[in-house]
This record gives sequence, structure tokens and C-alpha cells, in this order.
Amino acid sequence: MEQATATALDVEALRARFPSLASGIAHFDGPGGTQTPAEVGEAIARTLTGPLSNRGSSVASERNADAAVAAFRAAYADLLRADPRGIVYGRSATQLTYDVSRALAKQWAAGDELVVTQLDHDANVRPWLQVAERVGMTVRWLRLDPATGQLRLDELDEVVTERTRLVAVTGASNLIGSKPDLPRIAARAHEVGALVHVDGVHLAAHDAIDVAALGADLFVCSPYKFFGPHCAVLAASPELLESLHPDKLLPSTDAVPERFELGTLPYELMAGATAAVDVIASIAGAPVEDAQRDRRERLVAANALVEHHERRLRERIEVHLRALEGRLTLHSVAEERTSTLFVTFRDRDPFAVARALAARDVLAPAGTFYAHEPFLALGTGAEAGLRMGLAPYNDDTDVDRLLEGLDAALA
Repeated sequence: MEQATATALDVEALRARFPSLASGIAHFDGPGGTQTPAEVGEAIARTLTGPLSNRGSSVASERNADAAVAAFRAAYADLLRADPRGIVYGRSATQLTYDVSRALAKQWAAGDELVVTQLDHDANVRPWLQVAERVGMTVRWLRLDPATGQLRLDELDEVVTERTRLVAVTGASNLIGSKPDLPRIAARAHEVGALVHVDGVHLAAHDAIDVAALGADLFVCSPYKFFGPHCAVLAASPELLESLHPDKLLPSTDAVPERFELGTLPYELMAGATAAVDVIASIAGAPVEDAQRDRRERLVAANALVEHHERRLRERIEVHLRALEGRLTLHSVAEERTSTLFVTFRDRDPFAVARALAARDVLAPAGTFYAHEPFLALGTGAEAGLRMGLAPYNDDTDVDRLLEGLDAALA
């Protein structure tokens, strides 16, 4: 992946771009969805109020719709270092995964094998299990080691076999932040001719993504996890998409990637999602000497700034949590992970702790967050936990309030 040198993120300037932060809420709910900068809302409103029609080239309203689609594909090609001809719009990552799984299933047969993991959000588990049941496929699991917070890759060669057709794996756990070794997993999958489907929803909010370098044949992410509107993106090679034939209406185009985008596209949401990418790129700033850097370079530079900032805040929280080890257990322990922390409590209801924090306008939600398999694999003995997820706009004052609130809730 491209490298960039981190200096310091101008958090005050970034926060000023988010009208919602004037509420005074300290948001640690980023893994569930970030707040939205003004530029994104303005792009949505500007596109929606037009002129806007269905796509075409005869008048401005048609051209505006067509331009919104092209800009969306270009922006997410830059964000993911992918081919714009392989960028598919979707309502959600769950919807895209279901659609892709059904299209792929047309090529599979009883006795074929699928691999899923105990680290994944259910959106990258259940669609594959349901396909396997319908087709008569065998499901194999890559297990989670709770002690390390990582997948048991010592079992990789045994789990991924000559009959494996696809490996579904997360880029990063939305529950505990762990980032598995995707290139290693992909290399084994490709060795036996299998595809790799990566749920990058959590990873894309924290890393500069290079789909090819990760070894992902199919990669999904959700712009609302990184400043955008509620929608999703699938990146794949145009050649792979050409080989898949989803169910669709007869008059609708069979061109790639449009054959996967059922119905009229929401041009305004695509414009908002494009604006989110441009906001991220702008975080790196644009000094005169850097003004001509392309968007991909600026995205990588911005990610380096954000990663440095989030890691520093995460380490502050971790030091405090370690001092509370008699009262809670920190499950986010993997060496490679995002700035998302998940804890369970020895003698407190996590929902009560979340309510106590909310009373102070600190939002750190409790639950299992659709991470059904990883939560079970952790073997916590609890029904839920508290998740604290950092976003680029969090600052030291937010962290101070979180830590004070935790102390008060556990007193």
C-alpha cells in the first residue's frame, strides 16, 4: 500500500465542518455510523433540487444525473484503488452481499465449500450460510482465538481446501477492531482457485484501502461509516462482474456495473457519498506545492493523519481501561486493530453504563452490534458489552468526558 508521513490532524478545523457536533454530544458511536459534514448535506440538497431527471444527455437535468453517477464511480475507485467500471452502488453492505451471494450461487453445486469466519459481522456470515443450505454446500469456519483477538490462521490450509469456492472474511471486526491478515488468507484462497469476499465496512473507515493489495476479489463498504449518507459500495473487477448474472428486469441494461443496480439510482445519495470522499481527501490539506496531487494521494495522506490521531486517543482510553481491569474486561487486544474498543463488565449491566454515559451526553452504545459469531466466540459469559469507537472528529475533551463518565458509572 502507499505510504504517507503523518504529522498532526487539525481536529478543531475538522470538527467545525460537522454541524451536529454543536449538540455537545461526545460521539463514540462511529462504528455504527459517523456524523455528517456540511459539505455532504449540501451536495445531497444541491443534486436533489436539480435540475434532476433520469440519466441522459439531452438536457441539463439528465446530464446532472449522469454526472452524479460517473463522479460516484470515480470517487470510490480512488478511495478503494479500484477500477471505476467495477464500482457498484447499493442500499447497504448487507443488500450487496445478499445480491452477490445469490448471483454466485448459480455457479455452485452440492459438495462445493464456503469458508466463513468467527470474526465477521453477520452480514458476511448469514448470506453465505443461507446460500450453502440452499445449494447443498459444506461450510467451513476460520475460528477466532479470544486470547489474541485474531483468527486461527494456523488452521487456514486445513479450512481452505480444493473444494472451496469462496472465502468470506472481514477487513476489520466491527466489534473488537481486529484486522486479520487478508493478503495471507487471500493467497491461500487463490491458490485453490477460490474467490475472496471482504466485508470492508469497518476497515474502510480506518485504513487506506487498496483492494488488489488486500487480495479481495469482492470488497464492500458503507459511506455512512466515514462521513457519507446511508448507502454502500461494492468494488470488483469488471471481468468478474461480467461473469455474474443477477436477477433483473428484462428491459434494464445488462451492462456492468449497472446490471447489479436495480431500479432508478438515488443520484442525490451518490453525490453525497462522493462529497464524503472529497472531505476525507481534504483532511490532508492542500499547500501550494501539493495542490496538484491527485485525490488518491491526498486520501492516503489523510488516512495517515487520521490513523495517528485515532491511535493516540485510543491509547489514552486503553491506559484508563487497564486501571479498571478488576471491573471490566477489554476484548480488543489484537496487535493489528482499529481504534474500536469493546469491554464487558464484571458487575455492571452494559446497558446501564451506556445510559449513565448518555446522561452526560456521551454516546458509547451497548450491545453485540450484529457481530453474533465473534461475540459468541469470545465466551464472555455476558449478554452484551460496551463499544467505544473513535472517529476522526473525536478530541481529547471527548475522551476526558468518556473516562470521567466510566469512572462515575463504575463507582
